[in-house]
Amino acid sequence: MPLYKAPRIPSSEITPRSFYLKRRELLGLAAGGLVAASASPVLASPLAAKASAYKVDEELTPKESVTTYNNFYEFGLGKDDPAAKSGAFKPTPWTVEVGGMVAKPKTFGLEDLMKTFPIEERIYRMRCVEAWSMVIPWDGFPLAALLNAVEPTSEAKYVAFESVVRPEEMPGQSGVFQSLPWPYVEGLRLDEAMHPLTLLAVGLYGETLPNQNGAPIRLVVPWKYGFKGIKSIVKITLTDKQPPSTWNIANPSEYGFYSNVNPAVDHPRWSQATERRIGTGGFFGTARVDTLPFNGYANEVADLYKGMDLKVNF
Repeated sequence: MPLYKAPRIPSSEITPRSFYLKRRELLGLAAGGLVAASASPVLASPLAAKASAYKVDEELTPKESVTTYNNFYEFGLGKDDPAAKSGAFKPTPWTVEVGGMVAKPKTFGLEDLMKTFPIEERIYRMRCVEAWSMVIPWDGFPLAALLNAVEPTSEAKYVAFESVVRPEEMPGQSGVFQSLPWPYVEGLRLDEAMHPLTLLAVGLYGETLPNQNGAPIRLVVPWKYGFKGIKSIVKITLTDKQPPSTWNIANPSEYGFYSNVNPAVDHPRWSQATERRIGTGGFFGTARVDTLPFNGYANEVADLYKGMDLKVNF
């Protein structure tokens, strides 16, 4: 994968002036959901992020697309539900409990995390199992830095993640519209979690993370499908057993533990060979591109799975 160091470009210059929201999301704006989220002082706060070598030489997805076309089922099933329905969510104050098989368990405040671990900007390809993709400038710090701070024991083999449960603020967690068991849970093998590409993101486009994108802290693993991007994390646990993951629990025949991008293996209901790049060719991203093994990060991560059958361990 070619890497380059690019200057920071203000999001106002990256986003095309001719780009407009589709009608349904415009109605959501009028209803006040995204307006409320955008007015949040957390969302409006700039981040001081240093440049990173982890950048792909591809056109960035417009900021409007990144912040209005999301999977975040705690707020609803529609792609525009997170932006329209997350205005009441309160991402501060926030703590993340880190424990399990570690020598120094600790509960971190969000401010502690952002002061302790230097924030950097990384431009990553991100792909969803639904065959759409984006190129996003994330701001965050390596998960490995946090794990090293709590000192995993020799018995630790996996990292489990858990998201927040607030049905009073997250309408997808209550009533007849619940789609999944809560809390949302996810897991990585320890070597995957310690890989330098694995990021805990606290922002995008140089601003603190919007509610609809997983505020205030979320997981970003660029060589895996999107459901390995657990949002609004409150707990991280080191363990010697493979942890459960929400989509694997919900539908194990379609969603495996590893979730590596593999264009040679079709999803049971659609092909994974190509993807729609959101924000190109209109809002729905009519432009299609070939899907790359490990989402284009094979040079960096393929050795993690040497000897594994990636059709069986999907």
